[in-house]
Amino acid sequence: MLDRDLLFGLNEVEGIGWKTIYKISKAGNLSNKLFKASSEEWENFGLKENMSIKLAASFTEAWISTRYSLMKESGVGLLTILDEEYPELLKETAQPPWVIYYRGRLELISRPSVAMVGTRIPTSYGRKVGSFLAEELSEAGLTVVSGLARGIDSVCHEASLLKRGGTIAVIATGMDKVYPPENRDLLRQIAQDGLVLSEYPIGTKSHPGLFPQRNRIIAGISLGTVVVEADTRSGSLITSDAALEAGRDVFAVPGPITSPKSRGALELIKQGAKLVTSTADILEEYTHYLSKPDPSQKENASIVSDSKDSIIEKKLTREEFQLYHILHQGPFTLDELLARSRWDFGHLHSVLLSLIIKKAVSQLPGAIYKVI
Repeated sequence: MLDRDLLFGLNEVEGIGWKTIYKISKAGNLSNKLFKASSEEWENFGLKENMSIKLAASFTEAWISTRYSLMKESGVGLLTILDEEYPELLKETAQPPWVIYYRGRLELISRPSVAMVGTRIPTSYGRKVGSFLAEELSEAGLTVVSGLARGIDSVCHEASLLKRGGTIAVIATGMDKVYPPENRDLLRQIAQDGLVLSEYPIGTKSHPGLFPQRNRIIAGISLGTVVVEADTRSGSLITSDAALEAGRDVFAVPGPITSPKSRGALELIKQGAKLVTSTADILEEYTHYLSKPDPSQKENASIVSDSKDSIIEKKLTREEFQLYHILHQGPFTLDELLARSRWDFGHLHSVLLSLIIKKAVSQLPGAIYKVI
């Protein structure tokens, strides 16, 4: 069997973790001789006696083939860290998963992406901001990554799913389980139109200890992590810590200083996270990724990555860039633009005038504006 098959087989064994596989690989034992390993040799990898005895008897090519068949029947694909398609960003993290199980559009895993995380019990403000940012980021071409949790995660998945960038859900169970159960339909839709990832074998049930591990993958496949709304003990801060550890960007959305749900994000801002007041605050960090045309994407007049739009975007200021992307979802009336941009009338009118002068936007009868 190939080394990738052995990695898959080891990952499928309940009781074998990341460090054990690392020891086996580092010692040069990731080979077919594992099928002949004695219980003593398994113990030398750090396993307990009863587990070592079991593996000496049951870790066989036939057993691995059976696990492959189970995945095939379940419609689950897999990547190992040895595969060419394995995301390079994830390889750069401290403990990249040896195996990734998936359902859906695997091409999303190699596209530029941003993680969006937050509290499981958001305020109406958090829901509104999370949905707005996720929709616009995905519309601009960034894939939105989150963890399928209640609250902000779900809001961001729903808002970005059918937009240009799509969405990736990283789950903390096997691919045959759903947590939380109320997200069953959302998970099914993401598996169809987006991408679902897990490092856990089929049959793995939800457990509190698995969620922090899941969070390192969310941060690891993303260029940056946006914390939308979180208190000081939120699991979202684990994701932001993982992003910092991997040398990735961290963004935070400010909220009312009187709201407990804003304390975690505000603390991140105090520590140096980039403050987000608009989608442009995030997009400006990744413009060079978005300007590259994606040959796998269908032609669409509203997509902002074609050559004409790329040339225009290079001439825009940050605020012009933000309004330009809003108008790609239009045309919009002046009142609609006021609501979407959250600017005052004078400022909006000034930016619109500048875009018209730069021949990026035109005004239609009835004070309606659209991109040229």
